[in-house]
Amino acid sequence: MEQPTGAEQAQPYIVPTCHREVRILYRDEALLLVEKPDLLLSVPGRLPQNKDCMITRVQREYPTATVVHRLDLDTSGIMIVPLQREAHSELSRQFQRRTIDKTYTAVLWGILEQDEGTIELPIACDWQNRPRQKICYDNGKHALTEYRVLHRDEANNCTRVTLHPVTGRSHQLRIHSRELGHPILGCDMYAHSDALTAAPRLMLHATEIRFRHPLDGIEVVGYSAPPF
Repeated sequence: MEQPTGAEQAQPYIVPTCHREVRILYRDEALLLVEKPDLLLSVPGRLPQNKDCMITRVQREYPTATVVHRLDLDTSGIMIVPLQREAHSELSRQFQRRTIDKTYTAVLWGILEQDEGTIELPIACDWQNRPRQKICYDNGKHALTEYRVLHRDEANNCTRVTLHPVTGRSHQLRIHSRELGHPILGCDMYAHSDALTAAPRLMLHATEIRFRHPLDGIEVVGYSAPPF
């Protein structure tokens, strides 16, 4: 969900109430795998009206739960939630080393010609239009996304894909998809009007996450089925 920018910032943005629950997909002594619905913050916002979020809901049942990564408000899908300090530290190291693999499912505007490919374009904050990002060759940070076509829907002029962010820049999948010429449907930040109105929500879901368990190092693969 897009937050107002420029002169509109005088009006504080209140996140709409999300009535869907955070689902627990997996649990052990060290961590949870949860499914965050779209239109729910990962962490509390600054305004008192924006305190409802994934982590505060989870902490009602698991008081030691902490946040080691986030999903955007509009993005749904799987998240790792540490339950121990040691687990949080180890998972944080894995994120920093980019050894945690995340795969997203998205529906893009138009029909992609190539079955798979990469998008490598540097991203920087668009300070005058925050929280938007922009492609910037002068001081942008390296950003790399891999994509693969799952299904072409010519009748509805859209393509279902998997997106694999090799790097983890803010809004990376949204802006890289736009630069590919195929914005994510329902994206109110980077899609043109036809793509924005083609779906009732941002068609982006964190589907799979692969990491080493922080206690024994065994690979864990978590999966969350896309709701669209």
